[in-house]
Order: sequence, then C-alpha cells, then structure tokens
Amino acid sequence: MNGSNRLGKESLPISQQAEHSQHHDTEHEHTDHTHGTGEPAHPHVHSEESLRRIANRLSRIEGHVRGIKTMVQQNSPCPDVLLQIAAVRGALDKVARIVLDEHLTECIARAAHEGNIDVEIKELKAALDRFLP
Repeated sequence: MNGSNRLGKESLPISQQAEHSQHHDTEHEHTDHTHGTGEPAHPHVHSEESLRRIANRLSRIEGHVRGIKTMVQQNSPCPDVLLQIAAVRGALDKVARIVLDEHLTECIARAAHEGNIDVEIKELKAALDRFLP
C-alpha cells in the first residue's frame, strides 16, 4: 500500500476505516514507530482481516461507551453504570490481549528472524510499562 493510500484511509472516521479495510485483501504495513528520529524502527505488517477484526471490536466498544454516557444522562442507577463500565474494561482488555498476541506472534517473531529483536523487545517493554498498572 503506498503512502497516499495510507494517508487517505487514516483520514477517514474509524467506522469508515473499518469499512475501507474490508475492501482490501492485502497485507497492511505501518511504520510509525520513529522514536522521535523520523526513521522507522521497524515495519509492522498485519493482515487486513486482523485489522478489521480489531477495528470492529473497538467500534462495538465505542458504541458501548456511548450507551454508558446515555445511561448517565438519563440518571440510571450507579450500580448499573458501574457494571457497564466493567464490561467495557473487560472488552478493552480483550482487545489489548489480541493486539499483544499478534505483536508477539508476528512482529517479535519477524524481528527475531531479521536480527533486530533487541529493539523490538525494548519497545514492547516500554509499551507494557505504560499499559500495565
């Protein structure tokens, strides 16, 4: 995918990005891990199907959050709101597990094969430090 196609897709709203992804059966590559240097540290290549599944999950979570907002606006009971917030947390955790699993099986494995595993491990540790409580 060339840079202009990526830019065009990224400028779409999330729901349209997911729809846009459904029309491509190719691999997707993004290289936005620049570490402030402007040079990509490594490519991340993920299948369009994988990206579509993750985007669809996030769209459902987005709708769930809007539902919680409506509950609050309608003065729903606090325990009901908290229960829905817990459901969203669980759904986000599931998406994070999927992303982490794919990163380990695809990106880390590729880095090991290409001989730049140290950079990839360092990035993953930094991301996990920010992600985990």
